[in-house]
Amino acid sequence: MRPLIHPSIEDITVEGILHALSDPVRVAIYAELAGSNCTNICSNFLQMSDRSIPKSTLSQHFRALREAGLVRSERHGVEMHNTSRCAEIEQRFPGLLSAILKAHGIQSAERARAAKRRQAAARKQDG
Repeated sequence: MRPLIHPSIEDITVEGILHALSDPVRVAIYAELAGSNCTNICSNFLQMSDRSIPKSTLSQHFRALREAGLVRSERHGVEMHNTSRCAEIEQRFPGLLSAILKAHGIQSAERARAAKRRQAAARKQDG
């Protein structure tokens, strides 16, 4: 079993954070982890929004988040327990994560409203 890589806080970069959070699934995973006060196992994220995520893909997403320094992961038997490193990153880059997560929340809300409008329009055409 390969060891888990967790960069020290000094090795975490803005570029690494932005790259890791540039994927819509990863930013959604991270937003949920950051908003949680407890550890989450990877399988909690097998269903994100309106899609299922294969375990192998989910593992790659968590590896990207871990290697960027955004999460800390610990193996417990067959489960991987993940926690956000928000507090550490906030000390290194004040306001960065809160700005990214706020923007993600705005974007997610806009997408949800647009999806509802499309559904309503489709029902109107059918009915």
